[in-house]
Amino acid sequence: MLPYDTLLTFGAGVLFCGWMLWDLRKENKKAEARKQAALAAAASFGPPAPPIRVATAPRLPSAPPVVVRPPRPSGGAPRMPTLPSSVHMTDVRKLAWDDMAVEELTPQIGRRLIYSQQQMLAHVYLKQGAIVPAHDHVNEQFTYVLSGALRFWIGEHADNPGSTYVDVRAGEVLVIPSHVRHRAEALEDTLDVDIFNPPRQDWIDKSDDYLRTGTPMGNVPGGPASQGDGDGGNG
Repeated sequence: MLPYDTLLTFGAGVLFCGWMLWDLRKENKKAEARKQAALAAAASFGPPAPPIRVATAPRLPSAPPVVVRPPRPSGGAPRMPTLPSSVHMTDVRKLAWDDMAVEELTPQIGRRLIYSQQQMLAHVYLKQGAIVPAHDHVNEQFTYVLSGALRFWIGEHADNPGSTYVDVRAGEVLVIPSHVRHRAEALEDTLDVDIFNPPRQDWIDKSDDYLRTGTPMGNVPGGPASQGDGDGGNG
């Protein structure tokens, strides 16, 4: 037989469960009554209104993108470069260096040119030992060495090259202001990018004899070190 305490606890549990079931049924009846009252109140206002449908405007096809093209010269086709080794940009265009011929200045120096009204961009190819003679010009110049190395003599040292110089190696840029005299030597096979503002007119019309002959250029008139007669122009 079960102990008295166990029977008492079991009986109390049964009574509690019965009370919980009775209370739950009572709450369910109250909830049902509230539901019926709500339905009756809603019915007193007539049938429910149909749902409101919002009309949407038909989707229009998107307009094609507007492309603004610069005007082309009269005559139909855009003007093309007139020189195989230089390109005068008269219209927006994409260019590839490999599509341009290399202009050979000496057996050791060659170049490719792209220029516009205000800027000139050049690839200059120098074999080891190549010399760019002392010269100066009104044009501001950036020299960016892509590969190889160049040694520069600046100012008074350009005409008397000695132990005072600046070496510019791959990844480095030399900024040369207007009328600053300079001389350069390729310490190894070198490709550099030269940027000029304004463009070098002597490079365009091929009057850059100092590069082609290896003879230093006279000082450009108007520069701080002007020495009378020079080669003139932008040379």
